[in-house]
Amino acid sequence: MFDRLQKPFLTVETGEAYQPIRLTYDLKQGDGLLGALAKMKCLEKNPTANSWNWFWRDECNDLHFESLSSYRKSTTHPIRLGTVTLRDNKLFLNLPSFKRACMAVTFFHRLISEAAAVHRADFINKVFGLDERLPHGFAEVFKDEELDRMLHERIEDYHKVQTKCEEASTAEEALTILSDYSRTESKKRLPYAERYEFELANQEDPDVVFLGFYIYLRSRELVAIKRWFGETGYSLADVADEAIEQVFGGLGIDIIE
Repeated sequence: MFDRLQKPFLTVETGEAYQPIRLTYDLKQGDGLLGALAKMKCLEKNPTANSWNWFWRDECNDLHFESLSSYRKSTTHPIRLGTVTLRDNKLFLNLPSFKRACMAVTFFHRLISEAAAVHRADFINKVFGLDERLPHGFAEVFKDEELDRMLHERIEDYHKVQTKCEEASTAEEALTILSDYSRTESKKRLPYAERYEFELANQEDPDVVFLGFYIYLRSRELVAIKRWFGETGYSLADVADEAIEQVFGGLGIDIIE
């Protein structure tokens, strides 16, 4: 354990932890999407069919990485932020960090939302050592059947709790049921790989959806980093407690349970 505390985890060029993540988009207009991608100067098509590299330049030149400290951008050798692939009537964005995924959903929504809509994100809930074997390709890590099973179980559990809350005799009872469920869920050990689904269809403001995605990923990133540095029991509940303390403790406000 002491050796691990002395070892930094693997980061990408822009400073954030290396945590592979894949965004999947549903197509609305195949031809329209190809036209939109062709107009984007920050994309560079690969020799293989329907595959592009996404670079930190041109339309996305103003993206900001607060974790970046010493890196200096190069106009002649821009960073490759990720890859874009079109296959099986889906668009895939493969990215090496949660931060880049959060930036990607807002950036690409602005430019391709008429032709494609983000559907889900598959990601890894851990950080990696500098000398650790890394996953070779997303197909090795993300098994659709397993990710779908875990996602549907989580949704089913939530619906059961929702029903209990609706059938509760008082508002206080419903609040207790919801609070107990949230606390139990937040203390569970996170799976190695996980799936997140976006709910854009009934949401008038996509920024609200993307903010929820950022909060979801940020909390998991913190858990992975804390566990790397030896806090093996650290959970989402601890993330929530620390966030409350930072907000209300800094204001000098006591929280009464």
